[in-house]
Amino acid sequence: MYSINELVKKTGIPASTLRYYEQVGILPEVKRNVNGRREYNEKVLEWLELVVALKETGMTIEEIKSYTELILQGDDTLDVRRDFLTEHKKNVENTLAKQQYQLEKIIRKIAVYDVLLYKKRESSGDLLT
Repeated sequence: MYSINELVKKTGIPASTLRYYEQVGILPEVKRNVNGRREYNEKVLEWLELVVALKETGMTIEEIKSYTELILQGDDTLDVRRDFLTEHKKNVENTLAKQQYQLEKIIRKIAVYDVLLYKKRESSGDLLT
C-alpha cells in the first residue's frame, strides 16, 4: 500500500491531480485506512500508468472517464473497450505520422543550413573551426 505522498513520488502525478481523478471517477478503487487517509495498491498504480499513457497520447479526461466507466461495467464491455482503445491507437498513429512528416521537413532544413555554413567556412578559409 502507498500513501498519497508515496504515489506522488512514484508517478510524478501531483496529489491534487490524484484527488481530482478520484473525484471524477477515474480512480474508483481508492481505499481509506482507519484514519481516513487514502491508500493506493499496486492495481491503482498500474491503472495510473495507463491513465498517464492515455492522457499523454491525447485522450481527454472525459474520454478516460468514459473508458473507466466501461471497465466498471464488467466483462460485458470487453469488445467496446477494445474498440475504444483501437480507435485511440489509430488517432495516436495518425498524429505520430503527421509529426514524423513535419520532423523530416525540419531535418531537411537543418541539412540546408549545414551545407550553407560549410560553404561559408570553406570560402573564408576557416574549415578547422
